[in-house]
Amino acid sequence: MAKPKIFVDEDVHDGLAAALRRAGFDAISAREAGRKEVPDPQQLEFAISQSRAILSFNMVDYEVLAEQYFVESREHFGIIVSPRRSFREIFHRLLKLLEECDEMDLKNQIYYL
Repeated sequence: MAKPKIFVDEDVHDGLAAALRRAGFDAISAREAGRKEVPDPQQLEFAISQSRAILSFNMVDYEVLAEQYFVESREHFGIIVSPRRSFREIFHRLLKLLEECDEMDLKNQIYYL
């Protein structure tokens, strides 16, 4: 069972990717990847190119992208969205999800934290 890899969008708390790495997950943030201010469709494409699920607070745009990918039968490695929550709450909710899922469970799915 392979652990999911995560790409943390720029609108999510700084430091979350580092905290996930300390917890044993392969995670990188948009800031760390030099991808700040990149439009959402390109952020998702980058996550896909890295075999990563994407985490974002931008629920509306990523719901639209998830639907578009479904309709077009395009694959992604997971879209995880949440309303804005505290760092601690997002970290714990995300850890729970990642500990219960492997990368295939997230593939082509949208999850709400």
